[in-house]
Amino acid sequence: MAWLRLGQDSAQHTGLTLALLVLALMSGCATRAPLPAPAPRTAPSPPAGIVSDGPLPNPPPDLAKVPDAEPRVEAIRSGGPNKPYEVLGERYQPITDDAPYMDRGLASWYGRKFHGRPTSSGEVYNMYAMTAAHATLPIPSYARVRNPANGREVIVRINDRGPFHKGRIIDLSYTAALKLDLLRGVAPVEVRRITYAEIRAGLWPKSGLQPANEPPPVFVPEPPPGAPQRETTATVSAGAGTGYWLQFGAFAKLDGAEALRQRVAEADLTLLPLLTIVREAGLHRLRAGPFPTPDEARATAARLRDDGGLESTLVEKR
Repeated sequence: MAWLRLGQDSAQHTGLTLALLVLALMSGCATRAPLPAPAPRTAPSPPAGIVSDGPLPNPPPDLAKVPDAEPRVEAIRSGGPNKPYEVLGERYQPITDDAPYMDRGLASWYGRKFHGRPTSSGEVYNMYAMTAAHATLPIPSYARVRNPANGREVIVRINDRGPFHKGRIIDLSYTAALKLDLLRGVAPVEVRRITYAEIRAGLWPKSGLQPANEPPPVFVPEPPPGAPQRETTATVSAGAGTGYWLQFGAFAKLDGAEALRQRVAEADLTLLPLLTIVREAGLHRLRAGPFPTPDEARATAARLRDDGGLESTLVEKR
């Protein structure tokens, strides 16, 4: 019986040792966070633009006072992040010379999900720095981003690729979005590249775009059928086309129409490519269209009125 007790004691000891070993391994796994997989340095980073993202638990103080990126002439690499690439079935051709660039579209931002990970340039992404991701601007380069709803502007350094969502043209760092008051979601912006020629000439700090206190939208109905047509100059060429349009309002200043365009775009992002600001009779008119039929235009108007409280009137251009 002694050998039996010895075998039982040995088995119990062995079982206890294995249990302690498993417990130690589990404890080690619980205390060690998995390392993030590095993003490729010569290919675009994963799509950013996580608008539900946020800051880290202890963000730096006074982020609104962080200075803009200071443009300087930096050599554009011929390969790496500036070579042609394909994402989600779309092919992109980055700019590799000192060509000017200006565009309008939706801006998003990305934060802690990518904080500390490599960007497409190979630099570590810092959500509290004044940087941005762009699909085709040179890496590195600099751009001025303006929020037309409030007139705020920032200068960012382009060091990453993205966004790859339809309708979005730039992904801002958390701080850049904060300074533009864009943390609540995607919103229309204007993006203009600061060329090396402008940097050398010292022209980049200059800007005539100042915030304006724009009055509420003034709804101006179209003249009745048969009234004389007035000369129209559109900010977008499609604005002068024929067809059925929805007009949302008219403003003495462009910023008012831009602010209303932001509201309409936030209510229905699919309308962004259809939104046009037309200058007519001294007013900036925001219109969406053209729609193929008046019924489709009326259905869109009813949906925007019911869901977003946006009023509009049907306009037919012949």
